[in-house]
Amino acid sequence: MAMQRKTNVRLPPEVNRILYVRNLPYKITAEEMYDIFGKYGAIRQIRVGNTPETRGTAFVVYEDIFDAKNACDHLSGFNVCNRYLVVLYYQSNKVFNIKIFIEIYISYANF
Repeated sequence: MAMQRKTNVRLPPEVNRILYVRNLPYKITAEEMYDIFGKYGAIRQIRVGNTPETRGTAFVVYEDIFDAKNACDHLSGFNVCNRYLVVLYYQSNKVFNIKIFIEIYISYANF
């Protein structure tokens, strides 16, 4: 029944399954990220920035677009260790986001 209701909902075009998170504590772990973001739905992947340029940022990929929207709506401005999260939808046309995404991806691929 819930799935039928979701198919009738029209989301804004910028909404997608990938969230870009800024203003994270520098020492936050992926496990802590799963604890915070996992409350809103099944997560496919989390990438936390670990280079000087990407520290304090992360990408969170949800399995379901509605879960991503719910997380974005509820976690924007959420206080983590006295830092207020900035949660945005990933936009591939933003050069800054692409650079950070590539740096984070490469840093994980080198392990």
